[in-house]
Amino acid sequence: MTIKIGCIVEGHSEVETVPILIRRIASDLYPELPIVIERPIRVPRNLVVKANELERRIELAVQRIGGQGAIFIILDSDDKCPAKLGPALLHRVSQVFHNMPIAVVLAKHEFEAWFLASAESLRGRRGLRDDLNSPDKPEAIRGAKEWLSQRMKAGRTYRETQDQPALAALFDIEQARQADSFDKCYRDIVRLLEELQKAAIQ
Repeated sequence: MTIKIGCIVEGHSEVETVPILIRRIASDLYPELPIVIERPIRVPRNLVVKANELERRIELAVQRIGGQGAIFIILDSDDKCPAKLGPALLHRVSQVFHNMPIAVVLAKHEFEAWFLASAESLRGRRGLRDDLNSPDKPEAIRGAKEWLSQRMKAGRTYRETQDQPALAALFDIEQARQADSFDKCYRDIVRLLEELQKAAIQ
């Protein structure tokens, strides 16, 4: 039985990046499990907190997976606390879509903070310098994209739409789990996969 995951993301680059991340984790844990990830649906950050806007996107994602599967929502926390906003959003959408496995993940500040947490694994890749080291507190840094640009070889800058998906295919997942918000992201993806795998064999 093929399992399906519908995704809600914030930015253009995450439309390409998030399926890569989910497939990497799925291939490690359940390599035999057929998985379909529909093209993610974007919801601009300023609309997330507005009534029914997030719910409308989730409804569309549910339709795309035929009403069976799971929903994975990933956003940047920006200046909000992930530990507060994430559970609040999950509670809100679970009231409407209570029959489906759902996860809500907020990257602290921005998705690229997870690349900072695993910087050593990205040495020499996508124009990054060969002596790259992770900062002590990767999620405390504002402007992770700028941090990456400043550590690229001459003539290169970080290009989100091209570099984010490519780095998502390369970064060390276990190393990135030192970032609390990525550790939650990893655990939530694993939980969804476990629930879908159990449903598939019943």
